[in-house]
Amino acid sequence: MTQGVWWRIAWRNLWRNRRRTLITASALAVGFFGAVLMVALDDGIAAELVDNGTGVLTGQVQLHAREWRKERSLYATIGGDSGTDVAALLARVRAVPGVTAAAPRVWAGGLLSAGARTEGVVMMGADFGLERGVSRLFGSFVAGAAPRAGARELAVGAELARKLAVRTGDVVVVVAPAADGTMGNDLFRVSGIFRTGLDDLDGSYAVLPIASLQALLALGPGRIHEVAVGLPDPWAAPAAAREIVARLGEAGVRGLEVAPWNVFSPEIDEYVRLIKASNGLVVGIVFLFAIFGVANTSVMGTYERRREFAVVRALGVGPGGVARTVVYESVALGLLGLAAGAVITAPVLVWWHHTPLNLSWLMGNLEVAGALVRPVLRIEYAADGPVLGAVGLLVTAVLAALYPAVRAARVPPADALAGR
Repeated sequence: MTQGVWWRIAWRNLWRNRRRTLITASALAVGFFGAVLMVALDDGIAAELVDNGTGVLTGQVQLHAREWRKERSLYATIGGDSGTDVAALLARVRAVPGVTAAAPRVWAGGLLSAGARTEGVVMMGADFGLERGVSRLFGSFVAGAAPRAGARELAVGAELARKLAVRTGDVVVVVAPAADGTMGNDLFRVSGIFRTGLDDLDGSYAVLPIASLQALLALGPGRIHEVAVGLPDPWAAPAAAREIVARLGEAGVRGLEVAPWNVFSPEIDEYVRLIKASNGLVVGIVFLFAIFGVANTSVMGTYERRREFAVVRALGVGPGGVARTVVYESVALGLLGLAAGAVITAPVLVWWHHTPLNLSWLMGNLEVAGALVRPVLRIEYAADGPVLGAVGLLVTAVLAALYPAVRAARVPPADALAGR
């Protein structure tokens, strides 16, 4: 018999017991729905982690001098002691397809003092007009505003402001070692206070205009430590980093490390890998339970049709043909469950993606690997969920049919026809 005949026989046999078929197909559909939903939720958590981990401050790609990221030395500026043409470098980076923004930065460690209180801080010098396209830090002010370009002003985190007991308008003393071997110190006015929800940022960061920090550190205007790059899609960061390297190489720019977020934020990358790895486990557990339902249906159907199989065997059909019938029935049942599962899953995913469940009323934000994760059950569209779910469902159908197929193939025709 041809393959088409075997499939028609399998499909016809499914509906001999309509109720049992529908119940089993419904169980498979629910299993497919649960597996795809769990994978989509995991993908949403990963996307939330990456979006917040790279969007609050770091950007999706960073450029540094090759030796800077190891020790964050004050002297390891892009272009060395002579610096670089910052405007030209930014223009080349922004010319890369997919790059939406690029912002220069200067970093230093120092002390902030207000009255009798002194705290160690991380100081970031930034161009605030360019930074708004890279990070969301400057949209999180709870008091005041970002420092004005070139002014002796700074912004501090909310927790740092509490520890120093300062408010907007207060004057603080900033002390930091300078590149010329002296100790830079000056008075700065607090222009704003930001709150990101991240303990490290809110408790130890101060943000200054880039030119003001360069002057404090005795760095020329061409000496910067970092270029932070903004991308609309964080997952495209590795490809964008490679393209930036190629474009800079064509322009003769050498000696830079161009790192995507998964390189300079390895903790986030490890969490994302763990989440992705759990997807297969989730699907496996869901369909492990589904196997027993399908197997039960196949075993019951096989037992009820012992005499039929005996007649078929007596007419010359071999054991392989009988086993094939049982397997095809199970696969047909799996395809039926898959179709039903897709029908109920697709609208739920679309609705949930556009209206994620916000649990902020129940719990606060979480900090994971230095990234802020909102208590939002977010759904992300991805091919891995439906593909894993479909493969898992069909594998379930085949595995569940193996034992009943072997039993059916081994039915002795004479004994079955004799009622034994």
